[in-house]
Amino acid sequence: MMMNRKNILFLAIAGLVVLLDQLSKAWILSTLKIHEGFPLVDGFLNIVHVRNPGAAFGFLSGAPPMFRYTFFIVVTVAAILLILHYLRTSRIETPFLASTLALIMAGAVGNLIDRVRFGEVVDFLDLYVGAHHWPAFNVADSAISVGAVCLVAILLRRRKEPTEEN
Repeated sequence: MMMNRKNILFLAIAGLVVLLDQLSKAWILSTLKIHEGFPLVDGFLNIVHVRNPGAAFGFLSGAPPMFRYTFFIVVTVAAILLILHYLRTSRIETPFLASTLALIMAGAVGNLIDRVRFGEVVDFLDLYVGAHHWPAFNVADSAISVGAVCLVAILLRRRKEPTEEN
C-alpha cells in the first residue's frame, strides 16, 4: 500500500481512535468495578462499567458464547479486510471518505480487541434523559456510529450527483 495522503490520514485517524478507545477502557477497568458508576453530567451522562457480550443494543447477547465469539470475530475481521481492500483498490478522492472508513475500521478494531481479550466488549458511556437510557456504549461504538452516518451521507450525496448519462 503506497503511503499517500489518503493512507496517512486513514492510519492517523484509525490509530488515534483505537488508542483513545483502549485507553478509556483501561481507565474504566482500573477505576470501576463492574456495574459501578458515577454521574458525569447530572441528568444526562453517567460513566459506568458494564460489559456487552452481544453487539449494538445487545444483538445476539443471548446466543451461546462460542457461537457469539466466533460470529463476531469472523464478521469483524471480514469488515476490516473489506475496508482495507477498498482503501487499497479504490480511488478515494476525498479526505472525508478516508476519514469515514478509518472511523468504522478503528471502531471495529477497538471492539475486536475487547472480544479477543474478554469475550465481550467494555462499555462505559451511559446517556439518558430522565428514566430513558440509551444502551451503554464506548469510544469504538461512537466511531462506528459516526462513521456509518457519514458513509450514508456520502452515498446519498453520490446518488444525487448528476452522471454523464443525465
